[in-house]
Amino acid sequence: MLIYLLFAVALVVPVALHLRRTRRREAAAVAATRRAKLEPRGPVGQHPHIDVSRCIGCGACTDVCPEGEVLAVVAGKAAIVHGEKCIGHGLCAEACPVGAIEIVMASPSISADLPWLSPEYETSVENLFVIGELGGLALIRNAVNQGRDCVDRIAERLARAGRRGAEAGVYDVCVVGAGPGGISASLRATERRLRCVTLEQQEFGGTVAKYPRQKLVLTSPVEFPVHGKLTKLKISKEELLTFWGRMRKEVGLEVRAQERVDDVQKGEDGVFTVTTTKGVYRARAVVLALGRRGTPRKLGIPGEELPKVMYSLIDAEAYTGAEILVVGGGDSAVEAALGLAYQKGNRVTLSYRRDTFSRIKQRNEERLNEAKRSGKVKLALSSAPVEIRAKSVVLEVGGERRELPNDYVWIFAGGTTPNAFLEKIGVQMGVRDLTEEAGREGRLAEATA
Repeated sequence: MLIYLLFAVALVVPVALHLRRTRRREAAAVAATRRAKLEPRGPVGQHPHIDVSRCIGCGACTDVCPEGEVLAVVAGKAAIVHGEKCIGHGLCAEACPVGAIEIVMASPSISADLPWLSPEYETSVENLFVIGELGGLALIRNAVNQGRDCVDRIAERLARAGRRGAEAGVYDVCVVGAGPGGISASLRATERRLRCVTLEQQEFGGTVAKYPRQKLVLTSPVEFPVHGKLTKLKISKEELLTFWGRMRKEVGLEVRAQERVDDVQKGEDGVFTVTTTKGVYRARAVVLALGRRGTPRKLGIPGEELPKVMYSLIDAEAYTGAEILVVGGGDSAVEAALGLAYQKGNRVTLSYRRDTFSRIKQRNEERLNEAKRSGKVKLALSSAPVEIRAKSVVLEVGGERRELPNDYVWIFAGGTTPNAFLEKIGVQMGVRDLTEEAGREGRLAEATA
């Protein structure tokens, strides 16, 4: 009996501890969802799909996710609780021991404001491709992989058609955007011996070049064309830009910076004419790697035109001893506030129109909480700036107006997406409804009969 009793204790105690941990995880997941007051819109791009019939509720997927609280074990099964935080790492699918997770794109209703894309990242216009953030993915690794794979498809098509490099003055591929996806596509084009020109409206590096100093931009291995796998697990903005610059010189990439693309039109001969602010280019295929930020969105309040108001932060160390207001509730706003807060003499206030941060990465949330506890950052939740003055800013908090001393204002309110540009060049947005299209064509035929 004593042996049986000891065996029972050895069996029951671990099970009880496991059940206790599971209940705590479930309670935390439910509480996080309630705190965020999320709308049931789910992920906006690539995200995990969980087969609950195969899921064993081990929690491996929740432990490996670097964004925090995207997944949780609820009622013994993995579930998406913070879908809007998912940016498509895919680590959860790799960690699942029973293969119950598949990485898929968002549902048609969610992706209605994204360009319609084939599995090869091709738009409704043949040989016009979209990769990276503009297609629904925000992760550098995904953009790099898409750029590489996309150019492989183009090279195969050109080889089958026997038209590669056949006409003078016509590039094989024109890459629009010199960010992660665009650089990857350009390097791959060089590797596949395609004639390629890369156009960038700002500076080489795209959005990454505008990140705050020392921002970590890679947290998992990625394979770059020409170079091979970059195995370093953590790499800063500066290191990545230096690496790209070195690769650009080694392979001789033809990059035209400070040249905005205004129009892309496909001719009857299948060749695209790409019109920019500085010239015209012709190419057999076009890869759009534009990103989704576009033009920064303004608040439309008095004083926003003052020179002290900015919409991106490049070098936090350039600002010291200042009264600073940062406006926004995303990772960019939080990272800017933290970067500025740790510079000598700065007093930073972070204003957000909601009462909680629901869209930021877990590591940023932890750093922000620590900065709040130490007094480095003051949080002004449920607030919004209503006027910016030369030496102050007026915030509306809970229906009351407060004037704060101020030297600089950073606004991170997103940007106007390039959807109008996509529609202008003939790219279909969202998912095609073939039934509706057939019905519309039928009604048109009846009307003209």
